[in-house]
Amino acid sequence: MSRFVCSACGLSLAWLLPLAAIADEPAKPAADQSEVVKLFDGKSLDGWKQTNFAGGGEIKVEDGQLVIHQGESLSGVTWKDASKLPKDNFEISLQAMKLKGDDFFCGLTFPVRESHATFICGGWAGTVVGLSSINNQDASENETTSYQKFDANKWYKIRIRVAEGKVQCWIDNEQVVDVELKDKRISTRLESDASRPLGIATYQVTSAIKDVQLKRLK
Repeated sequence: MSRFVCSACGLSLAWLLPLAAIADEPAKPAADQSEVVKLFDGKSLDGWKQTNFAGGGEIKVEDGQLVIHQGESLSGVTWKDASKLPKDNFEISLQAMKLKGDDFFCGLTFPVRESHATFICGGWAGTVVGLSSINNQDASENETTSYQKFDANKWYKIRIRVAEGKVQCWIDNEQVVDVELKDKRISTRLESDASRPLGIATYQVTSAIKDVQLKRLK
């Protein structure tokens, strides 16, 4: 190490070098403090109840998966305790697989501030993707409507985010919904009201669900 000597006092200034090196280091980003909670333990329906849909299919936990069996129309599960759910600044994610049937294999209902919405994957005979409802228009007829083919026996990762004045949704790594909440009326369709505050539903489809997680965003 080179030695530096103060011309005024004759003292070595070598001890200042480590401090200078520290000062030159770029600031490190803070660790992610977001809280992640598993909502499905893969063993039981703990925290969930079968949604009160007329003619709903049987609900089972099999091989670490939540299996929603095909019913006459809607079938699904609903989270019991609304007090444990945030209304803003959060993400909910899960994996869903269509096992049987040709309509939506995942209708994920979730809080949006003081209301709720449902993200539909594969509705209206199997291809419609979108958010129900925006200004009383459902997933098949509003600005979030898109179309995608979903294969049977294939896992799809579904993620929704409510934060920064938006609702955003992804299927796998593709963002399919990005909607501003300002000046919009967000609601669920009447048929999906029983899924509130948080629910997973299918329509005449048998589906498997796993890895249901809630992340609170800082």
